[in-house]
Amino acid sequence: MARTLSYDGNLKPRAQELRRNMTQQERHLWYDYLSTCPVRFRRQKQFGYYIVDFYCAKLDLVVEIDGSQHYSPEEKQHDAIRTAYLNSLGLTVVRFSNYNVDCHFEGVCAQIYNMIQAKLTTESDRDGERPLPT
Repeated sequence: MARTLSYDGNLKPRAQELRRNMTQQERHLWYDYLSTCPVRFRRQKQFGYYIVDFYCAKLDLVVEIDGSQHYSPEEKQHDAIRTAYLNSLGLTVVRFSNYNVDCHFEGVCAQIYNMIQAKLTTESDRDGERPLPT
């Protein structure tokens, strides 16, 4: 879906830095799953004044990996505001903790795969296309 977004050019260097310095969990998810998905994901994509960890434009899907800093009351509130903004753009946001990526990687991948399948099935029902093979 084409959309017009406000864009803060000052965040571009920060997004580039985040791509170069991904966390261990982001690297694991990117190199061992998302980079080889049959739908294209981008790393550290900017939306307005926010940078998301991973974004699939075809499915309007955002995948976030949350470290321990996301669990303070202030950060939970910030994340809720951020998620509401992204949802207002028509994006679906799914969050996984570092712990889940570290200890339940296959389950994280399966959940992302199921979301991709569900979105592709909904899209193909509209467009008459087929979802991904299982």
